[in-house]
Amino acid sequence: MEEEFNEVEQVEQNDSRIERDDILTMKDELVAAKEELSFVKEELRKAKESSDNNLNKLKYMVADFDNYRKQMDKQVASKIEESKAELMLRFLNIRDDYVRAVEIAKQSKAELVVVEGLEGILKNFDHLLKSEGVIDIETLETPFDPNVHDAISFSYHDDLPESTVTDEIRKGYMLDNKVLRPSLVEISKKIVKNTVNDTEKAEKGTDN
Repeated sequence: MEEEFNEVEQVEQNDSRIERDDILTMKDELVAAKEELSFVKEELRKAKESSDNNLNKLKYMVADFDNYRKQMDKQVASKIEESKAELMLRFLNIRDDYVRAVEIAKQSKAELVVVEGLEGILKNFDHLLKSEGVIDIETLETPFDPNVHDAISFSYHDDLPESTVTDEIRKGYMLDNKVLRPSLVEISKKIVKNTVNDTEKAEKGTDN
């Protein structure tokens, strides 16, 4: 009987040792799992940080490229405008020649067919210029505007405000709301009367 009891006690002790060993093993495994989890979290953090950095770099690259594209678009548009303006100026110079040719033809009493032919060419020029956005600058009897007018002469007038455009020597034009060619104009000046001399003359006349 006592032997059986000892055997049972021995079995229980063995089971207890096994349970303790299992618990210790589980604790070790849990610690290892926690360490592995911490390692994985750290690796994920590093990966996210690297991904964020790469994403920011990509955003900067996209922004830089977008700015470059916009700058190139502006340069191309500006170049097109400059080329168009140069071409329109050449047409204007040719038009000026035809205007002079019409005037000479009329003064020399050339044949009507010649005058009409030149005037027809002028109309075609004007139609072309208008279709490209070239418009006349208003001049006659308007106040002098240094932004669109170049004054090259003046004349005295008592019946006009100072610096009124009295004559257009060369027609000016606008293109896309910019001055393509300023108008060459004559402007008015007021006649300044010499009141001092007039007073002296009046006084001398009184003395006599």
